[in-house]
Amino acid sequence: MDTPDTNRQQPVFLTAWWRNLVMLNYEVDPDTVTPFLPRGIELDVWRGRTLVSIVAFEFADVRVLNLPVPFHRHFEEINLRFYVRRRTADGSRRGVVFIRELVRLPIVSFLARRLYGEPYRTLPMERRFRHHPVPPAPPGGTPRERPATFRYSWRHDRKWHHVEATADTTLDPRQPEPGSEEEFITDHTYGYGTRHGQTIEYVVEHPPWRYWNPAKAGLECDASTLRNLYGESFAPFLRVPRSAFLVEGSPVIVRRPRAIRA
Repeated sequence: MDTPDTNRQQPVFLTAWWRNLVMLNYEVDPDTVTPFLPRGIELDVWRGRTLVSIVAFEFADVRVLNLPVPFHRHFEEINLRFYVRRRTADGSRRGVVFIRELVRLPIVSFLARRLYGEPYRTLPMERRFRHHPVPPAPPGGTPRERPATFRYSWRHDRKWHHVEATADTTLDPRQPEPGSEEEFITDHTYGYGTRHGQTIEYVVEHPPWRYWNPAKAGLECDASTLRNLYGESFAPFLRVPRSAFLVEGSPVIVRRPRAIRA
């Protein structure tokens, strides 16, 4: 029987911290993502909108099968994902499907493709976090914000491209409101993909995420690279995001996948 705890009984494959997630969200035509749906999985929409997200973040303190892997403890990932659900006897399971995932470590790409059937690609990458100097407030004035910029970059075709967000992280991050776009984007527990022609399902466990609204956020990438990485159908939509968040992050547990009947 397919119960809510079936996947949570799967062995733990990976534990890590996911930190400083930059999330750029775009609305697309449903026909753009439909060809990528695994068998038995449906689109999940927010207020009638089909959304995709470019998510850039830092993997830290990575352990595989509870063992640290030398030279693979800290790295960056940038992915393009969309939102789905699977109907079961106990209700709908909300999850994500990945269009493309970028990392700089070949062994990470190999394991993810082999075990999870995910569309990883290995490219040179780097991250830069910078706090901006702030002049002192005038006498009796309000203290000024101290913004921080989080930039994740990758190199393709001899050029560097990046995802970036600037926010005042000295403020307390917010909890997503029920039913909000922020909750929709951050609250998809399951991952879905296709491996050897079968639909697979796995769980990513983490506490509810908190976020900041960036003062500035965006993607700097030329059209030819967008087409090469994500395909002709996605490139026209990935111009200006409809929304952007900087998410604090948390410890995560990624469980082994299992094939499901679809």
